[in-house]
Amino acid sequence: MPLFQVHVPLNRLSVHFFHLGACKQRPTARNKPHHTKKEDSLRPMTWGDGSCWGDPNLRWGNPSYVLEPGDPGYVPPTPSVPVITTKKKRSAMPKNDYIKQNDQEFAVQTKTFADNIGPHATLLGLTPAQLAQQAADSAYINYVGNNQQAAQKYAQQWTAWRDLFRDGGQNQALSAPTELVLAAVVPAVAPGIEARFRALVKLVKASAGYSVAIGEALGIEGTVHAAPDLNTLQPQFDVRIVGGQVFVDWTWQGYSQDLDSCELQVDRGDGKGYALLAEDTTPGYTDTTALPAAPTKWIY
Repeated sequence: MPLFQVHVPLNRLSVHFFHLGACKQRPTARNKPHHTKKEDSLRPMTWGDGSCWGDPNLRWGNPSYVLEPGDPGYVPPTPSVPVITTKKKRSAMPKNDYIKQNDQEFAVQTKTFADNIGPHATLLGLTPAQLAQQAADSAYINYVGNNQQAAQKYAQQWTAWRDLFRDGGQNQALSAPTELVLAAVVPAVAPGIEARFRALVKLVKASAGYSVAIGEALGIEGTVHAAPDLNTLQPQFDVRIVGGQVFVDWTWQGYSQDLDSCELQVDRGDGKGYALLAEDTTPGYTDTTALPAAPTKWIY
């Protein structure tokens, strides 16, 4: 049965319809080489038999047929590759910086690490030299911090003693300052203790043996960052004149990882009430509106 094709322009979808009937005729040597099938016959292609356009085993002609396993020229199907979908992990709650910002707390943090790293050192891949350096850093930063606090208290005692003798007052029971006692001297280390501590902790956290439990024992897991209540959060800022323009000195107020922008509104005292000034994404905004000639109250 003849092949019937319909074409539409090439710049549009090209559609081919094939109306084929069953055919038992053996192909000639030109369109079908000798084969070794037991039945010495071909499987003709018929409408609706599941054949697909682009199949390398299709042979178009009169009749059209499909090569099967064992036929010369047969192309075996390419094994399908299973599609593996990975379940998207839920983002963990953001954490604050694990490094303590307070000087005394940072010194204590380094000591916590030094006191507890021993049982985990091998698992985390740390060398004796790294442990020794961190222990020395911890000892020195605590030595400096303890002496600095002692010196501050000593200075406060002398300040109070001076004020008493200069001004008099009712605190006559104040005792004389005690002798300043400093901590025992420990070997000094090179400056940059925090930088070295951060670098070491980075190696620890990158280790395959690291876990949150170990991090908590070492004191290097940051606290979970609490997101602000967006229903009650309001910007707090100062407004001042800079270069003949109003500068709105707003900040993220510690919530830069939770916020994208700050909406600024202004009431220029013209009876129109508050109007949108800007949707600012960078802290600090300059209102470029020219200042009024007459005294006017602007509210931001």
